Amino acid sequence: MKIERITPYLFNPRSGKNLLLVRVDTDTGLYGWGECYTTLHKERVVETFVHCIAPYLLGRQVHDIRHHWRILFDDLVIKRGSVDLSCAWSGIEIALWDIIGKQAGLPVYKLIGGRQRERIRLYANGWTNGCKTVDDICAAAVRTVAAGFSALKWDPYSGPWRTILPRGAMDAAVANVRAVRDAVGEGVDLLIDAHRRVGPQQSIEFARRIEPFNILQYEDPNLADNIDLVAQTRAHTRLPIVCGETFYSKEQFQGLLQASAADVINPDVCGCGGILASMELAAMAEPYAVGFSPHNHNSTVVGMAATAHVSMAVSNFLIAEYFVNFKDECNALARQPLEVEDGWLTLPDAPGLGVDIDTEELLRWPYEAFPLAALRHPAEE
Repeated sequence: MKIERITPYLFNPRSGKNLLLVRVDTDTGLYGWGECYTTLHKERVVETFVHCIAPYLLGRQVHDIRHHWRILFDDLVIKRGSVDLSCAWSGIEIALWDIIGKQAGLPVYKLIGGRQRERIRLYANGWTNGCKTVDDICAAAVRTVAAGFSALKWDPYSGPWRTILPRGAMDAAVANVRAVRDAVGEGVDLLIDAHRRVGPQQSIEFARRIEPFNILQYEDPNLADNIDLVAQTRAHTRLPIVCGETFYSKEQFQGLLQASAADVINPDVCGCGGILASMELAAMAEPYAVGFSPHNHNSTVVGMAATAHVSMAVSNFLIAEYFVNFKDECNALARQPLEVEDGWLTLPDAPGLGVDIDTEELLRWPYEAFPLAALRHPAEE
């Protein structure tokens, strides 16, 4: 069974960013869906990478997944990888697994080791979209919990990304976390995402100040390009540190694990190389007693399905990400939306990923640029 066509589709869910789905067709008529991780304002970069990769894979065997990535990395980019290349390949790789599962008549998780659990616990993200005040955030948190989620993630900081923040910015972030904890009570897990904002001195102080609020995970406290910064924070806080969202290679995760920088890794299945790469990264983390909590800033259909199949199969899975602000628009594309009940996802026992996309509906939601971010000028510093 050979790859006949690779088609990327940018999709605008009217919230957050454009998403990038990929369809791979074969010479047998079977097809599969994948998804590439995108970042706001750079979505077309990944789409371009998909177009660049496609000619090298046409006519090749669907099943030769490891070899496909090796020739792309070795021969196409001459061992000079990038996150955009990895995101593009991830979408294609996921689609290939969807095809293989359909051919075998089995769900993907049964092809990568079988289930380790019955269902997948999710934490909600994207629920603060549109919030302007702490009161807005608290009200949104209460609504999200009422919708069934028992775990919430958000970034309590506001303002620009700076390595050293004014004292007031940290005070406001701590007050934000306190307010959300008070609003939802003690029975809800809170996950804090600092988005690599500050240096270790401030990230350590912030961690200590929010410890009383019973935080489940503290994500990306520092810029992980210098993993020693994250290791410093982990060594001086009792909060579980999560890192790995910005990584896309085994070498990067090896450095993270050897530095004892994290309690949990959170690669994105749609960005780190796909399903097989995610399984390998989870296995790399196991000997270090490090958990696996996949990042998933992707659709609630294809990206969520790929994330869930990996989560079903890995031993050290903890909890997965679900962007509630994408749900309605993404489910409108799905021929069979994934069912989430009380913050848990149960995968259908269908071949492949178990989801399919209505292409006609997808084409009704084409790429549209989001408003540009406001970048400050020197006079405003």
